[in-house]
Amino acid sequence: MSHDGMTLHRFFDTSPMSPSGRYVALFKLPYENVSPKAGDAGQVILVDLKTGKEKVVAQSRGWEVQLGANVQWGKSDHELLFNDVDTLSWKAFCTVLDPFSGKKRHLGGTVFMASSDGRKIASYDLMKSTYAQVGYGVIVPKKLVKRNFGADQKDGITVIDINSGKSKQIVTLKDLYQTTIPSIQFKNSNDYEFYCFQIKWNPQGTRLLTTLQWAPVKGGPRKRSVITMRSDGSEIRTAITPEQWEKGGHHVNWTADGEHLSMNLNVDGKEGLELIEVKYDGSNLKTVFTPGSGHPSYHPKGLPLIITDAYPNESITARNGIVPIRLLNMASGKEENIVEIFVSKIDGEFRIDPHPAWDKTGRYVIFNGYINNTRNVFMADISEWLLKQGFSLK
Repeated sequence: MSHDGMTLHRFFDTSPMSPSGRYVALFKLPYENVSPKAGDAGQVILVDLKTGKEKVVAQSRGWEVQLGANVQWGKSDHELLFNDVDTLSWKAFCTVLDPFSGKKRHLGGTVFMASSDGRKIASYDLMKSTYAQVGYGVIVPKKLVKRNFGADQKDGITVIDINSGKSKQIVTLKDLYQTTIPSIQFKNSNDYEFYCFQIKWNPQGTRLLTTLQWAPVKGGPRKRSVITMRSDGSEIRTAITPEQWEKGGHHVNWTADGEHLSMNLNVDGKEGLELIEVKYDGSNLKTVFTPGSGHPSYHPKGLPLIITDAYPNESITARNGIVPIRLLNMASGKEENIVEIFVSKIDGEFRIDPHPAWDKTGRYVIFNGYINNTRNVFMADISEWLLKQGFSLK
């Protein structure tokens, strides 16, 4: 989808396609195989799907390798959201840009994910994200970023109204740790560093989920739990306990109904993961497809379909750097590969994750890949396949 490569789309839980369906917003890295340095700028790219033309609409210094600058759309094609950093104050913030007029304004905090109606954004301290997992936040000089010792009372989840700019921290890490039900508290918690890792709106904008993680200050394995809450920070619930997660698991997401979550999780005690569904409070956990892999997301229109990819080292691949974009039918238990895409065998910070994402109509799937020795973004139109399978998007 881009001319010169080094591009990626954001993640598997938001569509890079604009609300009208005409444009795709991507991020172009300034370099591919070097850790981002504070103050180095990448580019926000707009691709016109009608003409095929590509345009640089902004620069951003608020990026990391996995999600770029968290480029995503607000409520219309005239609101493009992405993170940036003021290199004088080293403050990180979300920019709201009209990519056609160039008019922009800054919000009083960063964006991890915007609600599906494009009216609110949610985030945690993305400058501290590097301590949770490299690749998902923004980079500033490390000497300016304090670590969280214990469940911090200042770091937490902030929601900002995009139109008014009004900002509110709805919960702190301490709130999450101390009040979630069922409890996840343990002895000597002040000997651990606590961080949020990812924050996600449900499609209705009524609930949020996050991963709370903690690791010993002196070093050692981390533990994680999936926690949900209402959009105002109330009704905090543990959807996946650390005991469940430590058996093996990754990549949680909301389902189309906004009440349930999906995740790759080991629930049978055997090698490999199952794709499970669970209610926001941890109840009604069930397996919906086997095996699970990659970054699964449910069809936005409620069809019994899941799109996902795989990591190059997962058992369903040939372990040659090529991974499938899997289309899973929960009703029939069958699957088909939309395509197999090369992502290389690179691991860690510089890996190439396809992050397949539905557009809001459920007709297109957009994903990352690696071609001609560079990153690029691809789009598949599966509307014909859907019709052949008897699915209607009306």
